[in-house]
Amino acid sequence: MVNKKILVDDALECLLMPSDPAHDSLYASMQYSLMAGGKRIRPCLFLVLLDILGVDSNLYINVACALECVHTYSLIHDDLPGMDNDDYRRGKLANHKKYGVGIATMAGDGLLTYAFELLACENNISFFKRIALIKILTAAAGPAGMVGGQAHDKGAEGKTLSLSELMFLDQCKTGKLICASLDMASEIAGLSKNDKEAIHTYGKHIGLLFQITDDLLDFNGVFQEMGKVPLQDISEHKCTYVTLLGKHQAQQRARKEAVAAVQSLGAFGEEFKPLRELPEMILCRRK
Repeated sequence: MVNKKILVDDALECLLMPSDPAHDSLYASMQYSLMAGGKRIRPCLFLVLLDILGVDSNLYINVACALECVHTYSLIHDDLPGMDNDDYRRGKLANHKKYGVGIATMAGDGLLTYAFELLACENNISFFKRIALIKILTAAAGPAGMVGGQAHDKGAEGKTLSLSELMFLDQCKTGKLICASLDMASEIAGLSKNDKEAIHTYGKHIGLLFQITDDLLDFNGVFQEMGKVPLQDISEHKCTYVTLLGKHQAQQRARKEAVAAVQSLGAFGEEFKPLRELPEMILCRRK
């Protein structure tokens, strides 16, 4: 994963080049958030799975970058005053705090649309597979996926959700884009329906695991490690796994999702070891 993160970071650094100086401020805002750090888990999952499946992942760096562009757009918009109203992201000022709400909103819009330009122009993939990848990513990012989850999250402020309602919210808000990263690699590799479903199930558990550990970090973490102000969810009166279940049961739930993720890969061989090791790494993360 570490090597893939370096590859993704290097590619992202050269990605955004304004065609006219008039766009410089917008591109600077886009680049600011895109290169602000982060784990790059979505593009790295995509690239690692391609390698596992015997596909040359170096041919698909732009697809990996498209995934990170969509994710970064969502973070910019999440931080806006009308959404989560966060002042910091990854230890730096949130985009709207540095560039203003208007430019930050457009920076998110720019990254989202540019992601699909990258996919549409990917000449290493056949026309029909490009359409399939675009369909996967639009479904994951759209109103029945990440955006729908964010809207559900906004509407749930100040309310107590059931566990199933919270899991559905997080499967949309966090899990769908993680699953898309794996689904897109599976599509490029031409896997069977059963293998695609098994890997998709793994992604669903990884998405929930990631969100539960995020809630635990918000409760337990410190700014110096997280790069953002802790206890933000509580101050915004959001229902989380910690507020719903308590810290101990939330930790148990995270462990359950980690075990289920590994079990989802039971039919695959030793080459899937990197994916089997990931859940434990997420459990132990500090930011």
